[in-house]
Amino acid sequence: MKEMYRKSPSLMALVVSKDNLLAAGKAVRRNKGAAGVDRMTVWEVEEHIEEFYLPLRQKLLDGTYKPKPVKRVEIPKPDGTKRKLGIPCARDRVVQQAIRQVIEPIIDPQFLPQSHGFRPGKRTHTALKQCLAYYEEGYKVVVDCDLKQCFDTLNHGKLMYHLEQFIQDKAILKIIRKFLMSGVIDLSGELVESKTGAPQGGVLL
Repeated sequence: MKEMYRKSPSLMALVVSKDNLLAAGKAVRRNKGAAGVDRMTVWEVEEHIEEFYLPLRQKLLDGTYKPKPVKRVEIPKPDGTKRKLGIPCARDRVVQQAIRQVIEPIIDPQFLPQSHGFRPGKRTHTALKQCLAYYEEGYKVVVDCDLKQCFDTLNHGKLMYHLEQFIQDKAILKIIRKFLMSGVIDLSGELVESKTGAPQGGVLL
């Protein structure tokens, strides 16, 4: 991240605007994805978003919105281990997407151009193109490294501290913290508290 952070004014009004929430519903439907613990599909949410828009908007504004726990699923990795994902409910994905649409244009420009993961307009091919450019400049050594269990061990306090450098709206920060601490329904159906980490599988985290 760059050292100079651009802080933002109140943003919740933008998040809960009808146009933004409807756009978020359409984006979530396009991305498809499995249902969460409430079994509601992304198609059902978008179909009924006009109905729950006002109650959803009010809960976000008055701070009573409570995300549901994510559903734990595991997918195999090439090395034989399994990657743990946390699938949010479709409604929670809409809220996450609505927040993302507002804060991403503020936060993303602060990252270094060499960062290609999980960013708009950045992907594997842009990283490869940059690697090729470095090679042509004379760089010949590649260091391959991976942060072990990066998402599973994220410190909530440190993550929120960095977000606060960008975002001043306490309502936005509060709902993001709620998502971090919403818990996980594990493979046995038990609720597990989320004291650290951010589940892979959501839109925002």
